[in-house]
Amino acid sequence: MKDHEDKKSGKAASDLRHERLKQALRENLKRRKSQAKGREDFTNPSSSSADVASEGSGKKHPGK
Repeated sequence: MKDHEDKKSGKAASDLRHERLKQALRENLKRRKSQAKGREDFTNPSSSSADVASEGSGKKHPGK
C-alpha cells in the first residue's frame, strides 16, 4: 500500500511542479513582452524628431 501512496504523492508533486513552471513561464512571457514594448519606443523614432534634427543642421545662425 505504501507504493500506492508514493505514486499519488509523486503525481501530486509532479502536478504542483507543472503548475509552478506554467506560472513562471507565463510571468516570464509578460515580462519579455513588456521589455519588447519598451525597446520598441527607442527603435522607432518618430518623423518629427528626424525633422527637428535636419532643421538644426543648416547654415542659419540664430544669434547673429
